[in-house]
Amino acid sequence: MKKTALPLVALCLALLAGCGPADGAALPSESPTDTSAVLVDGAPWFATFRVVAGAETGELVLAANDGTSGEVYVLNTEGVSLDRPVENGELINVYYEAVMESFPCQFSNVTAVEHTETERDDRCGLYLQVLSDLWEVDPGLNTNLEELAVDLSELTDLSESEKAAVTWAFGNAHGLMPITGTWEELVEAGYIDGENLSWNGNGCLFTLSGSADGTFRADKWASGLGAYTFSDCTAKMGKDGSWSYTIGYEAIS
Repeated sequence: MKKTALPLVALCLALLAGCGPADGAALPSESPTDTSAVLVDGAPWFATFRVVAGAETGELVLAANDGTSGEVYVLNTEGVSLDRPVENGELINVYYEAVMESFPCQFSNVTAVEHTETERDDRCGLYLQVLSDLWEVDPGLNTNLEELAVDLSELTDLSESEKAAVTWAFGNAHGLMPITGTWEELVEAGYIDGENLSWNGNGCLFTLSGSADGTFRADKWASGLGAYTFSDCTAKMGKDGSWSYTIGYEAIS
């Protein structure tokens, strides 16, 4: 099970590091220490985000459209004036005055949210559905989890920010803060006993690899004798930007 590495504690480090303005907006060199919000010189700013999840409830999970930051943003649209509902998969512009130093990042003083009128692509929603479907099959592998790990490092059609947002949204849906890392990194960090092929505790690793533009694979691994795979999956995007997928075959061990 050899995989290309993602930083094992990427999300945990974000907790400590805080968040900055997206899409190139820079923080002052010295951030204030007596407030939970970082005020940005020249605010209000706007930045473009992909809506990854939460459009149904108004609790949006967002990925920065610059694609490189790996940060996750959340936005409650209650009280925000919208000309029409926001949809998962679309790009929106968010106008804000500050970013809260939290994980996920939160906005302060959002003055407007606008649709960008670009083509909707709910590819993140596709992968969240795949992860949800994988969670439901052979549920004994992920019952009463203490550790939920996610490895999207070999998924080639999402940005780093989108991967981080999908990972966080998946964990949040199950009440867990996910760990990011490959199987090898989890062994190195002590989560998995590599010799006995078992978790040190009750954990499960969910892995996605490939691309919706070609074929992709989804795995969950609880032990050497406890794993489930969706293999040779293909996907198709509808005219409205939503996706559906077909599993080539399933395997269990």
